Amino acid sequence: MTMDEAPRADERRAAPSENPLFIAQVIGAAGDRDGPLLRRLLADLDPADVADVLEHLPGEALRHVLQLIGADIPAEAIANLNWEAREEVLALLPARVVAKALGELDTDDAAAVAADIDEDVLDEVLAAAEPEVRLAVEEALSFDEETAGRLMQREYVAAPDGANVGQVIDRMRADVAELPDVFFEIYVVDPRMHPIGAVTVSKLLRMPRDTSLSEIMETPKFLVRTEMDQEEVALAFQKYHLASAPVVDGDGKLTGMVTVDDIVDVIQEEGGEDLLNLAGVTDASQMDTVARSIRARAPWLLVNLLTALVASAVIWTFQQSIVEIVSLAVLMPIVASMGGNAGTQALAVTVRAIAARDLTGANAARYVMREGLTAAANGGLFALLLGVLSAFVFQNAELGGVVGAAVFINFSCAGLAGILIPLALRRAGADPAVSSSVFVTFVTDCIGFLAFLGLATFVLLR
Repeated sequence: MTMDEAPRADERRAAPSENPLFIAQVIGAAGDRDGPLLRRLLADLDPADVADVLEHLPGEALRHVLQLIGADIPAEAIANLNWEAREEVLALLPARVVAKALGELDTDDAAAVAADIDEDVLDEVLAAAEPEVRLAVEEALSFDEETAGRLMQREYVAAPDGANVGQVIDRMRADVAELPDVFFEIYVVDPRMHPIGAVTVSKLLRMPRDTSLSEIMETPKFLVRTEMDQEEVALAFQKYHLASAPVVDGDGKLTGMVTVDDIVDVIQEEGGEDLLNLAGVTDASQMDTVARSIRARAPWLLVNLLTALVASAVIWTFQQSIVEIVSLAVLMPIVASMGGNAGTQALAVTVRAIAARDLTGANAARYVMREGLTAAANGGLFALLLGVLSAFVFQNAELGGVVGAAVFINFSCAGLAGILIPLALRRAGADPAVSSSVFVTFVTDCIGFLAFLGLATFVLLR
């Protein structure tokens, strides 16, 4: 297809879940208990689209669909469900159906699905699964969540360093059933099963059959340890531009591989988690109940209430000044709000740099200096702007000077708080993305009110 023939954005096929008529047909067929119609509706869909449709069904319709055609739902569709929808689907499917699905999935996907099965049901599911599936799932679940051991795929292609291209190709053709569904490299191992090199499939197919693997292999750019955090693995994939990477155990033996499709999921998951943590909330999906949302958000709202009370106490201290100069009440929120925005900007940049491992102990001073100077420069600019505007509106040059000075002080403190608070929380072992925003807001509110009202009391009411 040429560029001119490429479909326009509005001509591309929309996802079935974005088609209200299609979803209504599925819900109607489920309500009518029409299994054959449900099969026809979902038959030609990609498993990812099937998962998307299931996620968009109301609870009763989803139960009916699973009762009628649960055994026909593709295993990959179950693996593609978000974790909350997957928990609900797995609870409704018979153990034998779930066991069959685990056997059809790659080991990494099977482990991810098994992790969402209720512990009381998991034993029954594994008892119904094939022995090799049960062993692979149990081994995967022995690793901590969000580690490479959970993420890795246990199917891989390895060859001894003395093999040549022809031998590897012939062996793969002879054992097609044992090959991973998707793989990008053949790992070259020594007699102890330590990976010493890797050959991409594209390079392998270009070489004469008698070419030795040792002549064309490259040293692996990165070896993933089973206990390594998945976010660290994702950063390595980004840094070295990897499509896959070998996973080794504590003895350095090849035990699996991680592929880029899993890393895309990790990046999306970790990025979304950090974004939500900045706001002090957790993921809210279509399956969330009101009670669950309240439990997730209320604690941080309580912390915010406590910090707001402290900021209010600062205002209370200067209540007489506000009574005597009413214009202070008009300008006070502006000073605090602008400082809060400046702090949020610095915080967002800092949390992203920490998550991407760009901000380390070696360069922390440079980051602090940059954010401090940036905040001070912006503070000076907006101090001048707001100071002149306030002096003109209220016909009071001293008031304009007070506002300008307070803005400059609050901006400077906000920039430093936006970087120093997450750094301090990280050093203390806390997640800076989760709790930083509450404390940065607390600092900017208190400093803003204290600087503005304190200066106003000292300068205007002396």
